[in-house]
Amino acid sequence: MPESVAKGLLMFVDFRLDRVDVAEATINLRIGGNGPPLLLLHGYPQTHVMWHRVAPQLTRHFTVICADLRGYGDSSKPPSAPDHAPYSKRAMARDMVEMMGALGFARFHVVGHDRGGRVAYRMALDHPERVASLAVLDIVPTGEMFRRADMDFGLGYWHWFFLAQKYDLPERVIAANTDGFFFHRGRDVFAPEAMAEYKRCYDDPASIHAMCEDYRAGATFDFALDEADRESGNRITCPLLALWGERGHMPRWYDVLGIWRDWADDVRGGGIDCGHYLAEEAPEATSEALMAFLSPMD
Repeated sequence: MPESVAKGLLMFVDFRLDRVDVAEATINLRIGGNGPPLLLLHGYPQTHVMWHRVAPQLTRHFTVICADLRGYGDSSKPPSAPDHAPYSKRAMARDMVEMMGALGFARFHVVGHDRGGRVAYRMALDHPERVASLAVLDIVPTGEMFRRADMDFGLGYWHWFFLAQKYDLPERVIAANTDGFFFHRGRDVFAPEAMAEYKRCYDDPASIHAMCEDYRAGATFDFALDEADRESGNRITCPLLALWGERGHMPRWYDVLGIWRDWADDVRGGGIDCGHYLAEEAPEATSEALMAFLSPMD
């Protein structure tokens, strides 16, 4: 076992490491605690380790499952396709529904940050019977972000457009200097053990390609799904909590709660005094907000 993985285990005391085979991938996860099932999904370019400051607090009331999305961390990296569907949020959501079923959980709460939030809300749209409640951290729907894009968005979230370029331009640029590309600013918010895990995983060429495919799917397959749902009126029916970093882009660009109310029937939430990485920059405030939302639904 690599030293960084061994250190990572120490960040999740009383969690066990597991791997679950689903139809199209093998999912790496940690599970701990007792109570109703709660699935935590990470963002780009991170892994499930991003929850190390929050997950232990949530195990007091929930069985907490922290999973690596397909293509990320130690989950498998399935081959892609010309339409990028294997890295769509629909495919990633399907993985998670199958994984939770294999663990014995037919219905569960889900919290997702960044890309994991996009998987989480797609899960709530595609599998409403499986999602008891949904929390999304520092996002609005993919379709809304592309539809509302302007110069400020393009400059602030330039990686959305760069990573979505055709194979293999972004892969080659990133591989030339992974440390210079990933977390080119803001590394100081991460614990050294977490940063070592992120680096171990993002240095893998297969992970680099998978992350590019994730963003290619976002600009094509995922965008089309969101547009179809928006036009058809398909809505999220479970309670939804939206949290965002007050020092990040979200409150400057969007009426976050207003946008989510266009997509869901029961929306609540607010900002936290931090940047984009809520669970690592403001773990206490993030945990408290999640517990206040989830506890009545135990």
